[in-house]
Amino acid sequence: MKKPSKISVVVPIYNEERTIDQIVKAIEDAEVEGLDKEIILVDDCSRDNSREILKKYRKKYRVLFHKKNQGKGATLRTGFAKATGDIIIVQDADLEYNPNEYKDLIRPILEGKADVVYGSRFMTGRPHRVLYYWHYLGNKFLTTFSNFFTNLNLSDMETCYKVFTKKIFDKVYPELESKRFGFEPEVTARLAKLARKNKCRIYEIGISYSGRTYNEGKKIGWKDGFEAIWCIIKYNLLK
Repeated sequence: MKKPSKISVVVPIYNEERTIDQIVKAIEDAEVEGLDKEIILVDDCSRDNSREILKKYRKKYRVLFHKKNQGKGATLRTGFAKATGDIIIVQDADLEYNPNEYKDLIRPILEGKADVVYGSRFMTGRPHRVLYYWHYLGNKFLTTFSNFFTNLNLSDMETCYKVFTKKIFDKVYPELESKRFGFEPEVTARLAKLARKNKCRIYEIGISYSGRTYNEGKKIGWKDGFEAIWCIIKYNLLK
């Protein structure tokens, strides 16, 4: 693989008016080992002031708007279609995940050890905000259930931070279907199939996590957990 020269940061956005400016500034400031940085901001038809805030970034970054709400998976696919980097990373628009950790996430790729890196909230000594116990159990269950089918030993399948080389990304992106939070188990299932053929090396890196409450804008709920279970079965056994 040629030495990477650019990283694309794809940011799905839905009703994040309170954090957009902060997350863009954090991405701008993030150390990426000298790589050029491409920022792609995709609004999923927000109902708050997010769209107006994003308009000021159009001259500097690629800013895309959905005409109707489609879900996180669909929003990511819109952004992925415009990504030109040698490395591609997913960044949520809230402040739960810290862009200062990009340098750690991309290091296994730059060292030629990995094709994909997951940022794990559970295999780390870094700071974590203490919040919902049942969410923690739900995440652990979904990861274990996914691992049962994929034969991967991931500790955090549902993490936002997933980093891809362009080579692996180009193999996975055309197959992606999930419109909502099913993106996480779907992309994991598709990567696992490549890994079983020795075509994809997957690493995990411990990350910090500053979770939000529902009053602060957290969106994922129990219905999304059932969707994730169905997607794990669907994309491991039926696709």
